[in-house]
Amino acid sequence: MRLHEYQAKQILSQYGIPVPRGRVATSMDEVREAAEQLGARVVLKAQVLTSGRGSAGGIRLANDASEAEQLAGQMFGMNIRGYMTSKVLIDEAIDVEEAFYLGIAIDRTLAQPVIVASARGGIEIAQVVHEMPEHVYRIPIDPLLGLRAYQARELADDIGLSREQIPQFVSIALSLYQVLVDYDATLVEANPLVARANGDLVSLNTRIVMDDDALYRHREWIDVRDESQETPIERLARRHSIGYVRLGGTVGCLSNGAGLAMATIDLLMANGVRPANFVDIHRGANAEKVVQGIRFALNGSSQAILINCFCVLIPCDVIARGIATACKELALNVPMVVRLEGLDTEAGYALLDAIPGRTGRSGLYTARSSRDAVLRVVDLVRGSRGESGR
Repeated sequence: MRLHEYQAKQILSQYGIPVPRGRVATSMDEVREAAEQLGARVVLKAQVLTSGRGSAGGIRLANDASEAEQLAGQMFGMNIRGYMTSKVLIDEAIDVEEAFYLGIAIDRTLAQPVIVASARGGIEIAQVVHEMPEHVYRIPIDPLLGLRAYQARELADDIGLSREQIPQFVSIALSLYQVLVDYDATLVEANPLVARANGDLVSLNTRIVMDDDALYRHREWIDVRDESQETPIERLARRHSIGYVRLGGTVGCLSNGAGLAMATIDLLMANGVRPANFVDIHRGANAEKVVQGIRFALNGSSQAILINCFCVLIPCDVIARGIATACKELALNVPMVVRLEGLDTEAGYALLDAIPGRTGRSGLYTARSSRDAVLRVVDLVRGSRGESGR
């Protein structure tokens, strides 16, 4: 669950992290009132749960309350990468001397948090990693010890902060880590973390992503989830406890676990085929959830469906029964490739082999490895018709 910028800044402020003075507005009158209260120049920011607001006109500078009201009129209702703007954050304008990046994220490969810093703030950290990796510094955090002050000081030195700024940076970094822990977040970042003319550090923009699996411990945030920032299919998938992300390619990808789903997508991309979506039915899925997951995998521009499941908590034949039900109940007009592994693998494949009437363009194909499943679906999407499989 992603929080809006204004929500994330409220949290950071509670932890003593400097943020600009600001107010969120849902109407033109509120915009004018906020701008008058803040005085002088203000920055208007569309509150949408996506990046790229600046280039889309979702971040504007206003010199007074009248101009702020005029610009807000252009921003309310603005569509930014498919997200509609219904709230605008009005922040005091800050003169920036330098911009840095500071973030803490869960590294699932290392199975621990990692703090990341860079002297190239204000742009997506993924872009910095790709274009200027030498300017990105990472330190793994032992979850039993937490972030230590010496680690933060090391990063401050790496990104070139002055001696006077280092204590501020250390305090901000330690507080960010506490936010990550207290809110069960998978990502907390200040980007940019800016230096003012007097050297003080301020988090100009803030992002927090909370772990959906831990939201039962933060029910107050469930109640304020902004459903206007979700597509109808995203809302429906969430209500079925299914992870869904539309990716715009040609293969619907369904797995029971985010790690396996991402690995499957990586294999597809490595073979030159973009996924249409990411569907995670989670590890404890039953046959009914498999049917729902296939519905979601069919959404968008799917020309084929790839199901890759590793069954630890439930046997493969449960997944297979869900697939059989989907073949019977859904109007499937695209091929489906299935790979199962884990408990009762052979029983699962036996059920798949017994599914009648699945030939030709809407055929059901089975594979015994992730690689073979990906290669099969790549061939199908590209129009090849091999002899193997069913």
